Amino acid sequence: MINKVVQNAHEALHGISDGMTLMLGGFGLSGIPENSISELVKRGVKNLTCISNNAGVDDFGLGLLLQKRQIDKMISSYVGENAEFERQMLNGDLDVELIPQGTLAERCRAAQHGIPAFYTPAGYGTEVAEGKEVRDFNGKPHILEHAFAADFAFIKAWKGDEAGNLIFKGTAINFNPNMCGAAKITVVEVEELVKPGELDPNFIHIPGIFVQRIFEGKNYEKRIEQRTVRQI
Repeated sequence: MINKVVQNAHEALHGISDGMTLMLGGFGLSGIPENSISELVKRGVKNLTCISNNAGVDDFGLGLLLQKRQIDKMISSYVGENAEFERQMLNGDLDVELIPQGTLAERCRAAQHGIPAFYTPAGYGTEVAEGKEVRDFNGKPHILEHAFAADFAFIKAWKGDEAGNLIFKGTAINFNPNMCGAAKITVVEVEELVKPGELDPNFIHIPGIFVQRIFEGKNYEKRIEQRTVRQI
C-alpha cells in the first residue's frame, strides 16, 4: 500500500536548503501552508526564490520569511497588504517579478503537466513582455512564457489520505491544485488525514500521484486578511 505520510513539518522539509526555489499555495491568507512556512522560518533557510500569488501580511504567512530576510526573490502577481514586501521591493532589497495572475497560475499548471512553455496574450505591450518571444495567432500577438522550475511545492488542503489524494475546500482551492506536482517534491499539509478509501473518489481534486509527502497540520490560525462587516 502506498503511504506518503510524514509525521510533521520538520520531517516534511527534509532536503530543504539555501538558494532553493519554492512554490507556496494560497491566495492572500486563504489556504496557505501555515505549518510549512513556520518550519521554513525556524530552519532559517535563506536566499530563497518564492513563487506565490502574494506574500501574506507583515506578521503572518510569507511575511514572516520576509521579516527574517530569508527571501531573495518573489515571483507574484500582487504586492497586496504586505507593507514589508512593498518596502523591500521599492528599496531594491528584494527582487520581484510581477506577472499577471492568470499567467502565474498557468506557469504552475504547465510545470505540473510537463509543458515547457506556452503562448499568452496577457502582458503584451507592457514590461511583462520585455525580452520575450512574440508570435501572432489569429492576428493577435502572444508572448512566450516558460513553465516554472521549482524544488519544493508547499500545499494546504482540507482533507487528504495516506496515498496523497486531496480535497480542497472553498476559496482555499486557489493556487494549491496547480502547484501540486509542479515541483520536484510536493509537500502537502492537511487539516484531516484519513486512510485510503475513506475519501469519496468523486470529490477528489488532486490524485496522489502529484504528491510526495503529506502530514496532518496543527494549530491553524486561518487569519482573515480584510474583515468587512455590515453595521446593523
